[in-house]
Amino acid sequence: MSSPFYYLLLAPLLGCCLIANGAPLDEPLKPLPAVPEQNPLQVELGERLFNESRLSVNNTLSCASCHRLENGGADTQAFSIGFNGVPLTINTPSVFNASLNFRQFWNGRADTLETQAHEVVQSPSEMGSHWEHVVQTLTADPAYKSAFAQAYPDGVTMNNVQKALASYERTLISANSRFDQYLLGNTEILTKDEKYGYQRFKDYGCIACHQGVNIGGNMFQKFGVMGDYFQVRGNPTEADLGRYLITKAEEDRNVFKVPSLRNVAVTAPYFHDGSAKTLEDAVDVMFKYQLGRVPSDQDKTLIIKFLKTLTGEWGGKPL
Repeated sequence: MSSPFYYLLLAPLLGCCLIANGAPLDEPLKPLPAVPEQNPLQVELGERLFNESRLSVNNTLSCASCHRLENGGADTQAFSIGFNGVPLTINTPSVFNASLNFRQFWNGRADTLETQAHEVVQSPSEMGSHWEHVVQTLTADPAYKSAFAQAYPDGVTMNNVQKALASYERTLISANSRFDQYLLGNTEILTKDEKYGYQRFKDYGCIACHQGVNIGGNMFQKFGVMGDYFQVRGNPTEADLGRYLITKAEEDRNVFKVPSLRNVAVTAPYFHDGSAKTLEDAVDVMFKYQLGRVPSDQDKTLIIKFLKTLTGEWGGKPL
């Protein structure tokens, strides 16, 4: 697949851009930070709340129902099912490393994890509840009332529920991916194909949007820069409007938060509409509609090999 001649052509690029004295030079991608130090009582409470179905109005749905940690922190279906049994209109993004995104939700309408939780609980299509009901329910539970009293001086409040959830979510860092180990100096952990895949990822321009510590998640971008993705896909929905729904500015039509590529190999299906079933499908769409380029089969294979090195660990095990 990867001929010696092909490597010979790219060797100067790889040598000057990736490695110096056995360690990577300054790169547009950065390794994940350590989990921040937090109050352990608040984190423990947040984990309980993350798995608490009583946050939904009919006790059927928890955060973990859609953000499945065993499936890369996302859902395995294009659209998660809301409290009322009806599919949502937009794909569930991964909760892993979400604390590192500059905004939450595909259209970036929430600035913080706390605001994201605030909206989901009272969303008429997601949990369908309201905060007065949630606070009353948790206060009536002696175990929760005690746990909140230990974690927060003012006990069970709307703000404290949101803070606890956010505290737990900030621990969901998928550390120790093979690529992170590479960035930290273990240059032998990647195969030659994977290293060249990273180089091609940069050469083709993928790095323009997918960079930084979360390999994305730090900017907005139009979906369909080099072609009308939505016209070709057909069946337009309100969710396709993206950030336009928030700003009503024409330049924000079909604009979305660039998703993180961390753990991308284990978080299918892809995009806000869940239309790409496989990583190969997603790469094809990105090349066509975002880059306007057609990669060689070899380059596409190499890039996908690189993307698979971005899968991290949780609980000491690979995702």
